[in-house]
Amino acid sequence: MRIVALGLLAGAFCMGQGVDGSKAVDLTYTFDEKTIYWPTSPGFHWEKTQWGKAPGGYFYSSANYGANEHGGTHLDSPIHFAEGGISTEQIPVSKLIVPAVVVDIAAACARNADYRLIVADVQAFEQKHGRIADGSVLLVRTGWGRFWPDKKKYLGSDKPGDVVDLHFPGVSREAAEF
Repeated sequence: MRIVALGLLAGAFCMGQGVDGSKAVDLTYTFDEKTIYWPTSPGFHWEKTQWGKAPGGYFYSSANYGANEHGGTHLDSPIHFAEGGISTEQIPVSKLIVPAVVVDIAAACARNADYRLIVADVQAFEQKHGRIADGSVLLVRTGWGRFWPDKKKYLGSDKPGDVVDLHFPGVSREAAEF
């Protein structure tokens, strides 16, 4: 059984290019037994509980499912890494639907699985496209989606509990603070 996760729909936005800001892009992957989770987290579980004709004569289906919050397409709320930060249900929807820009670092990531977006990448984007507007979200295209759902290629290791041998792109602290 597959469960489609509700993903962040980011309004397509391209500075100075007159792109329709109402265009939405679905960034989700399906939650199922192939979903990649953080190595120390349990995976996806789905179990039929009722399936078929109910005593009243109508068809009824029901199932239990469970999944760790750190798998597939998900939102990390501020509390994830900040004691006292707000949790997901406290984030106003208005903060989740915003203009977006995409900085493409896929070529650098193809050469180095541990590549991190750096300030110079953001500055090069702004030099070419103009300053990123306040309130926008910066999305980073790593090209890593091509490895989904191969856990070994996506994370660098497919050993349960292994967080030492992981290799995948990310964002440097300096770029995040910038």
